[in-house]
Amino acid sequence: MRPNAVANALFRFEWVFKQPGRYLNASEVCSPGIEVEDARDDLERAMLHLPPGAQRDLGRLITRIDAEFKRRTLPEPNYIELAVFGWWWTRMRER
Repeated sequence: MRPNAVANALFRFEWVFKQPGRYLNASEVCSPGIEVEDARDDLERAMLHLPPGAQRDLGRLITRIDAEFKRRTLPEPNYIELAVFGWWWTRMRER
């Protein structure tokens, strides 16, 4: 993983969740590698390499991030094949 990958991923979620509106704006970020879904991938990878205590701490943050992400996105049945990469890739933002 890149240096500061976890901090950068958390910052991306913090930034996107500060945006107004009920749903995440699809036009806010639309570049491969900097999407919040990519940030969620980074957090998932980090969990594989952390010691148990740090995993628990990060896991608590991820649980809150996931809940907010689910609340601010909608299921997208056309993206179901992306579920192999993570459930967060099967969600859509406001169009």
